[in-house]
Amino acid sequence: MRIDTQKVGAVTVFEPHGPIIQDDAEVFGGRLDQTLRSSMGRLVLDVSGVPYLDSAGLEILADAAKSLQQTGQSLRLSGANETLRTVFDLTELAGMFDHYQDVNTAVRSFL
Repeated sequence: MRIDTQKVGAVTVFEPHGPIIQDDAEVFGGRLDQTLRSSMGRLVLDVSGVPYLDSAGLEILADAAKSLQQTGQSLRLSGANETLRTVFDLTELAGMFDHYQDVNTAVRSFL
C-alpha cells in the first residue's frame, strides 16, 4: 500500500492507494493517526484509490472517526467507490463519516 499526503490550504488530504487490509493495517493506522494529530482536524481521506477494505481497515476508519467526533469534528471521505459505500451501509457505519464525491468538494466543506 502506498499512502500520499498533500496540503490544500489548511486542509490535509490523505490518499491511500490499494486495499486497506489486515496486512497493512498497522502501517495505515499509524500513518492516519499521525496525520490526524498534525492536521488539527482538517483532514480529507481520499479513498478513490482504495478498491476494498476488510474488517481491520474498517476498524481503523471507525476509530479515526470516533477520535474526531470527540473534538466535535468528523472524518471526511471522498471518492468512495460502490464497494466501499456498500460496506459502510451494511455495517451501518456510513453515518460516522461525511461523504463527498471528490476531494475539492470535501476540502471546500471546511470553509
